[in-house]
Amino acid sequence: MEKENIAVGLDIGTTKIVAMIGKKNEYGKLEILGVGKSKSLGVARGVVNNITQTIQSIQQAIAEAETNSGYRIKDVVVGIAGQHIRSIQHSDYISRNNPEEVIGDKDIDLLINQVHKLAMLPGEEIIHVLPQEFKIDGQSEIKEPIGMYGGRLESSFHVVVGQASSIRNVGRCIQSSGIELSGLTLEPLASADAVLSQEEKEAGVALIDIGGGTTDLAIFKDGIIRHTAVIPFGGNVITEDIKEGCSIIEKQAELLKVKFGSAWPGENKDNEIVSIPGLRGREPKEISLKNLSKIIHARVVEIIEQVFAEIKAYGHEDPRKKLIAGIVLTGGGAQLQHIKQLVEYITGMDTRIGYPNEHLAGNSSEEISSPLYATAVGLVMNSIQNNTKSAVAIEVEKEVKVVYRQPEPQVQTQYEEEVQVQEEERPAAKAKEPESTETKIRKSFFDKYVDKIRDFLDNAE
Repeated sequence: MEKENIAVGLDIGTTKIVAMIGKKNEYGKLEILGVGKSKSLGVARGVVNNITQTIQSIQQAIAEAETNSGYRIKDVVVGIAGQHIRSIQHSDYISRNNPEEVIGDKDIDLLINQVHKLAMLPGEEIIHVLPQEFKIDGQSEIKEPIGMYGGRLESSFHVVVGQASSIRNVGRCIQSSGIELSGLTLEPLASADAVLSQEEKEAGVALIDIGGGTTDLAIFKDGIIRHTAVIPFGGNVITEDIKEGCSIIEKQAELLKVKFGSAWPGENKDNEIVSIPGLRGREPKEISLKNLSKIIHARVVEIIEQVFAEIKAYGHEDPRKKLIAGIVLTGGGAQLQHIKQLVEYITGMDTRIGYPNEHLAGNSSEEISSPLYATAVGLVMNSIQNNTKSAVAIEVEKEVKVVYRQPEPQVQTQYEEEVQVQEEERPAAKAKEPESTETKIRKSFFDKYVDKIRDFLDNAE
């Protein structure tokens, strides 16, 4: 039997940790084999602040995913987010010794390594180096430089920077949970892979992922990532406001937000009231839904205005940088009633809610198709692109075969199995499709970066 390419994504969020196991079906769609979810303890605004609690939450989510799928997880692709993430635009160039030679991977690696030498603030590290457009001898707007001739190779880069200690803490939590780290991806990029179409990325689109602790932004234009930002506010701040404004406990505030919350106060009538049980024999508390919506509205407006300031900073008002496809909202916060209308009102841009169901197999459950799981779906897709075999079936097939055979020498059994494996694997070796420069760069850089984290963790022990 051909070894299945089983992929695993781990979304370490502020409110929940999701472990998702999936594989590609025969139609090229993502089939989800199992999902594990646990309450995220020890993470605040996307950053680990309690190692022990985070490890327990990860282990709980992993165990649930393994039970649901029947696969044992070996390694995971993890999403990186948090208020420490920032991005910068940078241009760099190299002069080639021999312009008569075609440009190859070696030249691009040299250019990227040069970007890595950029001076960062103390404690910061470069996480992502994403090339945007190349220039060869002054000729601009080249997307694929490999195979071309030229003396001066230049490129503009989107460089994502984060706190080294925060990323290493995530690595430590995963290693201590008994699994390996196979890859890192910026969470807005993972969400974008799950909910955006190629046409939207070409036309120009802003993806807003409203999570529990942070709101992530990723802007695409001409199919290229142009801007990323992490705003340190999310759904938890809205819950906190409801808790303070209505003088109730956090659990009740969260339930109120999810069940009755709306971002548009005009939708609620003055006489709409919800009654909440009092604490320990106290009288029930009555809360007006109009007041509830006003509290939510004030905070959501603040979050959206901060995101819109980032969209303006990218240069959306310049006709050449216009985002024709508008805004796509995803994440748990996108499920808030009337948030789409409020975003359209504040920004004046077309808005839709992003569901990850476009890439999912037809038999996927409705729960997985929710915006809540967009990042986890994107991480599994990223793991599949890296061809990682991140999980193995728990049933041990070899033992079953031996039971049905006549007793034979062990050497012969092993030999037969080896021959069988070789024969089955031979036809599977198909000609690989050529990879784009961007895919190669993303892969090679992340391999190096993950190895760097592994080395650090091994030496720290």
